[in-house]
Amino acid sequence: MSGGERPALSTYETAAYGGEGWSPRRQSARQEVGVLWHPCGMDSEWAPLRAVLLHEPGPELEDIRDPNAVQMLAPIDAGLARQQHRALADAYRSAGVTVHLVAPSQTPPPNLLFAADLFFMTPEGAIIGRPASTVRAGEERWVARRLAELGIPILRTLHGRGTFEGADAMWLDPRTVLLATGIRTNAEGAAQVAGTLRELGVEVIQVGLPYGAMHLMGTLRIVDRDLALAWPGRVPYAAVEALHQRGFRVLFIPDEREAEQGMALNIVALGPRHVLMPAGNPITQAFYERAGIVCHTAAVSELMKAAGAIGCMTGVLERELVGDK
Repeated sequence: MSGGERPALSTYETAAYGGEGWSPRRQSARQEVGVLWHPCGMDSEWAPLRAVLLHEPGPELEDIRDPNAVQMLAPIDAGLARQQHRALADAYRSAGVTVHLVAPSQTPPPNLLFAADLFFMTPEGAIIGRPASTVRAGEERWVARRLAELGIPILRTLHGRGTFEGADAMWLDPRTVLLATGIRTNAEGAAQVAGTLRELGVEVIQVGLPYGAMHLMGTLRIVDRDLALAWPGRVPYAAVEALHQRGFRVLFIPDEREAEQGMALNIVALGPRHVLMPAGNPITQAFYERAGIVCHTAAVSELMKAAGAIGCMTGVLERELVGDK
């Protein structure tokens, strides 16, 4: 060996075995979001909205002869539904929100447009749901595929006999999630979701929904760090109590007809006290505005015949993280 040569390394001294050149991964998974992974994450329901996942309905809405058989309320004009959905996507874009589409490679089940039910976003990635009905079984695979294509981490996929729909979970603050059981989320599904959230250091408050309530989202919406909107007679008592304990003011929506027929509570916060809501609810909109909420509207009357509105159709991918401040 000449004087300038280095001695040969044994196998166990090479980088592959932790020797010279080994580069340990020191960043947390959360720190890698936006670096190795696509930007994503949320820890509130009200912080500035940055990106959403939507599914523009396609041929799956054509020729539905029995709406009730596919969990819809009335026959749908598929062309008008697509037109309204495109206008909804444009409303988000006009508000500065990035819109991603599920874009399945095959004709999906007819309810895929309700993207909010299919995953729940955390600051470190998504929890993939498992819809409770056979009509919606398998929708989650299209959302999981799209999230993977976008480079968004998937923290958990529901398994076993657990069922969970994302509209049954809600961030109260960066360290607390409200999680509801009912017709769409069962006890086993809630336990799986709660386990993952607790691994992230998040407290889970579990509540039960009354009979006749589809999702927690349909009974309660949070529009600022200290303001929530609720449907009296449907929102769980324990949910309101948890909000009050955290300093929230809870306003109860004023008009039962608009809440039920106009889905006036089925809204998405674009930012603190700025919401996107279904058009055609003048009483409720005026009530929101008196509370200092800026209301943007979108016409979704045809889409609502599928038994959901703006909140149900919007899978939130990213909000400004409150806990990082």
